[in-house]
Amino acid sequence: MRIDDGAMGDRAGQLLELLLQAAPLPGPRPEVLLPPGGSLPSAFAVSDLAQASIGAAGAALARLAAGPGGSAGPVTVDRDLASAWFALSIRPDGWNLPPIWDSVAGDYAATGGWIKLHTNAPHHRAAALGVLGVPGTRDAVAAEVARWDADDLEAAVVTAGGAAAAMRSTAAWDAHPQGTAVAAEPLLHVERTTDGSGWPEGAPAARPARPLAGLRVLDLTRVLAGPVATRLLAGWGADVLRVDPPGWDEPNVVPEVTLGKHCTRLDLHEDRDRDRLLRLLADADVVVHGYRPGALEGLGLGRGERDAARPGLIDVSLDAYGWTGPWSGRRGFDSLVQMSSGIAEAGQAAAGADRPVPLPVQALDHATGYLLATAALTGLALRREDGRGSRWRASLARMSRLLVDTGVAPVLEGEGIDPAGPSPDVPVEHTAWGDARRLPPPVLVTGAPLRWDRPAGPLGSAPAEWPVR
Repeated sequence: MRIDDGAMGDRAGQLLELLLQAAPLPGPRPEVLLPPGGSLPSAFAVSDLAQASIGAAGAALARLAAGPGGSAGPVTVDRDLASAWFALSIRPDGWNLPPIWDSVAGDYAATGGWIKLHTNAPHHRAAALGVLGVPGTRDAVAAEVARWDADDLEAAVVTAGGAAAAMRSTAAWDAHPQGTAVAAEPLLHVERTTDGSGWPEGAPAARPARPLAGLRVLDLTRVLAGPVATRLLAGWGADVLRVDPPGWDEPNVVPEVTLGKHCTRLDLHEDRDRDRLLRLLADADVVVHGYRPGALEGLGLGRGERDAARPGLIDVSLDAYGWTGPWSGRRGFDSLVQMSSGIAEAGQAAAGADRPVPLPVQALDHATGYLLATAALTGLALRREDGRGSRWRASLARMSRLLVDTGVAPVLEGEGIDPAGPSPDVPVEHTAWGDARRLPPPVLVTGAPLRWDRPAGPLGSAPAEWPVR
């Protein structure tokens, strides 16, 4: 759906409408206020998307908190803070976050175009270097990539178990079989599932100021959309238990996204740990997972097993390249989808640059994360009405389609966002890495302020059990 060009408030409002149509709220829709502000420099409506996606999650929370027949107060989204949270919310005091990118990761000129190699995960780095047959230095990688056709190298790295994307134009993506498939998908695939009305609701009654208190969210996600969703749910009081496999780490984003969460480890290839996960799932209200299609089924944790373990479960998932089409099972990340779907090429043209120009932030990840949170909150509201669970699926590629449909500016628009940092009276967050402060929350739901009860912490720092209520 092409979005009409117009003032930033109008464009953000149109995006908000489309996001809320994807997850229809039961009962009257709360008023969402989108006051004006700055815009991140981009050929695309990144700040509009930030404000709208956070607003959708705020509206879903307000509707849930109001209860059946209740009247929800207004929701206000600060445009500048929304843009800033799409980048980084934490402000370390006397220590630094690790670099975002691995030393090999990045854009390389190939024959006939550009390609991005995503090598932050050790096994993805090994796959790319194995295909290229060179040591892990940028000069060696660049020299070898230049010998390859971009599409051929993309295919070879993906086949080897790595992650890469050749740069395409929006027109080329529209004509690509995967682009065509994604364009035909909804923003959210929605399916009502099992009846959990007989399931004992062990959670205590939530307080108005902590509307998700007592709800349990099982977080099976990694960088970056899923952790954004569960961080938001934790901020309204949910107990979030994040589960990672042994040895996994993402040190450049963990201090940003583990805020408010308990983090544990389980090896789902082991029967003992898989059974432990099913026991955790049996006491969960929501599960959010980012495994590629079919991966959980291969571990004996498919949708049937999940529904049987917890009737009435709100099951929320995402993938990179969409749920239909030839690339539906492909590994992917925000930066790769930007290359595939034409965003980086359009940014290059708008900037008059000689290389790909991505979005100024990982906007596909963040916007999809807030959409996942919207889905979870809407699913909870629906379950309260009829006892039935629901299954929701989103993708980064479909979020890219939404953003591209806002239109492409011929030149980079916006002058950047520089919101006020954390005020001196914001409590210090005593993280495992050192003291830090957070930017103010970007959304205000009347009567239910965002706040987190736990500081960010390392992966695997908690036992594999729900916290005592």
